[in-house]
Amino acid sequence: MSYDAIILGAGAAGLMAAATAGQAGARVLVIDHADKPGKKILISGGGRCNFTNMGTEPGNFLSENPHFAKSALARYTQWDFLALVEKHGISWHEKTLGQLFCDGSARQIVAMLMEECAKGGVDFHFSTTPGKITHRDGHFHLAGTSAPQLVLATGGPSIPKMGATDLAYEIAERFDLPLVTPRPGLVPFTLGEDGAAFKAISGTACPASATTGTTTFEEAVLCTHRGLSGPAILQISSYWHPGDPVHVNFLQNAADKLRAARRSAPRAHLRAALSEHLPNRLAEVLASQINLRTELGNAPDAELDRAANLLTAWAFHPNGTEGYAKAEVTLGGISTAALSSKTMEAKTVPGLYAIGECVDVTGWLGGYNFQWAWASAVAAGQAIAAR
Repeated sequence: MSYDAIILGAGAAGLMAAATAGQAGARVLVIDHADKPGKKILISGGGRCNFTNMGTEPGNFLSENPHFAKSALARYTQWDFLALVEKHGISWHEKTLGQLFCDGSARQIVAMLMEECAKGGVDFHFSTTPGKITHRDGHFHLAGTSAPQLVLATGGPSIPKMGATDLAYEIAERFDLPLVTPRPGLVPFTLGEDGAAFKAISGTACPASATTGTTTFEEAVLCTHRGLSGPAILQISSYWHPGDPVHVNFLQNAADKLRAARRSAPRAHLRAALSEHLPNRLAEVLASQINLRTELGNAPDAELDRAANLLTAWAFHPNGTEGYAKAEVTLGGISTAALSSKTMEAKTVPGLYAIGECVDVTGWLGGYNFQWAWASAVAAGQAIAAR
């Protein structure tokens, strides 16, 4: 049987593209090597799916071409997806920083997408690999079927235990589409021996900000048995390059707080002063490394300033990251230079599209990558149906 379009990948982007094209009249087949749809959707947001972000705008995305995502994001917004969620009667709530989650379960989002696909008469082949893909006579031939249009929606290699692969990159290279070197994004850092004291207090977290270069994110930092994690660290990891330091501000306005502590408790030591603002184990580690040997009342301004400077810009030198196994997304991917920003179609291979995570567009933590999946999928789905 032949189709108007074959979509590789039954994740967020693939399902959304299939529903969009199918409901617009296209005959669509979705192929996935997994035995059921939406596996990464199901584990997202702690099982409640952080399905979009109220504050989504192009500045929340990384790409070699920062303008590429503007078209798709403008034509299918967070409000559009929220309207779909509400149409299906899915209750939701907003957490910090505009993040929207299901009140119930991420299964509701998968069920919603599958229902939308059913409305469009979409066919599915699960537990199926595409095998050899050929392109002749204006059709893509794979898995015993063919179509004039093929959509790459298989994501990137992040979280391989969920079945993630680099299949989209292999296919892109087969059709001479350039790649931006992929690497793990939104990923914890690993530390060497110089970070042993912080690894020893694994599980300790506090509000903080993390900076690399000129980019800063403020939320929470978590010490792990391998290094550093938490939302602020995951965010900054996408901007970090090997060899660069990461500075963590553990105590806002540290100079003022230390001077206030010196006035109110002159016989206290630094550890006690820090414990007023930070978890005890973290306060102990920071105080021992700052090594202010005298009581606060005897500490000169210069020593308090030294301590404050360290607390507001503590330098870590990650020796790497936890890699794709713990990365929430993949940075890089199929170059946007090879794609139309309006349709997501390859400029040199008519009928070939790339959407979602496999494209060199990566969002911040907090629902942005889902919104890119929805928006890029709708752009491709509409283009498919219009051919």
